[in-house]
Amino acid sequence: MQSTTLSFNNMHRHGPLFANMLRARHSTFIDHMHWDLPSANGMEFDQYDTPQSRWVCVHEGGKVLAGVRLTPTTARCGIYSYMVRDAQRGLLEEIPSNLLDEPAPIAPHIWDANRLFVAEGVSTDIRREVQMSLMGHMVRSARALGATTLLGLLPIGIPRLGRRLGITMEPGGPLLKIGGVAHRCYFVSMASKMH
Repeated sequence: MQSTTLSFNNMHRHGPLFANMLRARHSTFIDHMHWDLPSANGMEFDQYDTPQSRWVCVHEGGKVLAGVRLTPTTARCGIYSYMVRDAQRGLLEEIPSNLLDEPAPIAPHIWDANRLFVAEGVSTDIRREVQMSLMGHMVRSARALGATTLLGLLPIGIPRLGRRLGITMEPGGPLLKIGGVAHRCYFVSMASKMH
């Protein structure tokens, strides 16, 4: 099992991994969860999949097991910035605008973490290992990008995983049902004991 952080600058060195990650997102969010998201050629994508973002993938033998997208809160692409802020601004009709208790931050040391998933078909005997690998690599990648904090609209079970790695996650907004799944915005501190 490997963990890789993809960017537009390095994806050419990883063969079809980026496309496979978008296919795994399609399988997870569109096929399984029935979310109404943009897709083409069996790949799910949106306006935040730009050169400003990074994608953390856990994979084995070319198969993507899990992933998450990291986007700087300073990102801009047309009218869009990052997912949590754009939802708060009312630009994303599928996400309630009251997702944060305070105005969404814009700062180079805060990155947005979203589209977190564990692929369908990951067996229960390795699922925890895959989740831990994803969370650990996400934190290391975010730190390498200069982040001290991540902000993410995440499934509510994620903080329990974070605690096992020594990652502090503080609620930043109300509990929301998105696509039938309980989510909440969390601030994830990079100043944890996790190495």
